[in-house]
Amino acid sequence: MELPVHDLSALQKAVIEGEVSAAVSAAQGALDAGVLPVELIGQGIGPAMAEVGKLFEEGEYFVPELLMAARATKEIFVILRPLLAQSGEEPMAHVVLGTVQGDLHDIGKNLVAAMLEGGGFEVTDLGVDVPPEKFVEAVKKKPVQIVGLSALLTTTMPAMKNTIEAFRTAGIRDQVKIMVGGAPVTRSYAESIGADGYSETAAASVELARQLTGTLG
Repeated sequence: MELPVHDLSALQKAVIEGEVSAAVSAAQGALDAGVLPVELIGQGIGPAMAEVGKLFEEGEYFVPELLMAARATKEIFVILRPLLAQSGEEPMAHVVLGTVQGDLHDIGKNLVAAMLEGGGFEVTDLGVDVPPEKFVEAVKKKPVQIVGLSALLTTTMPAMKNTIEAFRTAGIRDQVKIMVGGAPVTRSYAESIGADGYSETAAASVELARQLTGTLG
């Protein structure tokens, strides 16, 4: 069934410009006017975050602008999560994210989380300095389709390989797709450690997640 198209331009503008209170207000106004949570994500937040990613890749936006847009998205999801649960709307897939053991950087991971949520994925963020066993535990706890590993230091990149090995040891490697990213990470490194996918930017992570879960389109 095709969803009706509502005018969510005010919401999109607020998210793109990182105006947190305006974004939350526009989201609540849209919901009060009868817009469904799933429409708000698909027709409002998703396109807005895609535009933010495009502006970043074109050099018009920098990390501060990305963080403000991500924060606006995060605050909207505070409202949306209980509504999605009530409506029984299923997310496209469940993604577990974390910065690997020994690494305390979270800006990139937080941006990926915001992009993925805006793209309709359920995201569980394990935070920073996450040991391999915590990733494994999260996958055993509830159904997970994708695990995202982030590293910003060359010295912590081996923890990505250790985490993938931990999934093999636990006998659950085949249950999930593992995608990796971070400033020092390359596609060839991702392939060498047995990851299923590599994303160079937060914006590109959404398309990669859709490819890995077969939810493109």
